[in-house]
Amino acid sequence: MSLLVAYDDSWPAMAAAEAARWRTHVAGLVTVHHIGSTAVPGLPAKPIIDLIPVFADDASADAARPALEDMGYEWMGAFGLPGRRYCRRFDPESGHRLVHAHAYVQGHADIRRHLAFRDALRNNTALRVAYASVKGACAARHPEGGADYGVCKSGWIAKTEARALERYQ
Repeated sequence: MSLLVAYDDSWPAMAAAEAARWRTHVAGLVTVHHIGSTAVPGLPAKPIIDLIPVFADDASADAARPALEDMGYEWMGAFGLPGRRYCRRFDPESGHRLVHAHAYVQGHADIRRHLAFRDALRNNTALRVAYASVKGACAARHPEGGADYGVCKSGWIAKTEARALERYQ
């Protein structure tokens, strides 16, 4: 199985449905954003929906854990990024990962960073094509995915995020 798949037009609807689940079952949310490659039309991606749920405050974010576990999420805590509450959901039948949720409290800088990168890719065809090329090369070198795949892309992403943040409003 290939690490990356062609863009799937159903991803935005899947993200919207999952965001609706969060709004229904999790208290203290301000909003839920769809981010990552599945949020960029035309971009190849790992078929996993990435979300940024935004909480009103730390107390609400921390109190969400039981509701999220009831929704089938595995709570991972900060998982290496201060201020983040990371959790993921797997398909109980296939074991495939379905959703990554990178939750933050409103105002955290990583929210703006992720949205700027997503919007830059959505709005710039040449940038999207360049990122698809980087992703393809990294997937070919690291077909198992994981940390090595992420590190392979990280330099290109960091430069692109920095430029996107300069323009993002």
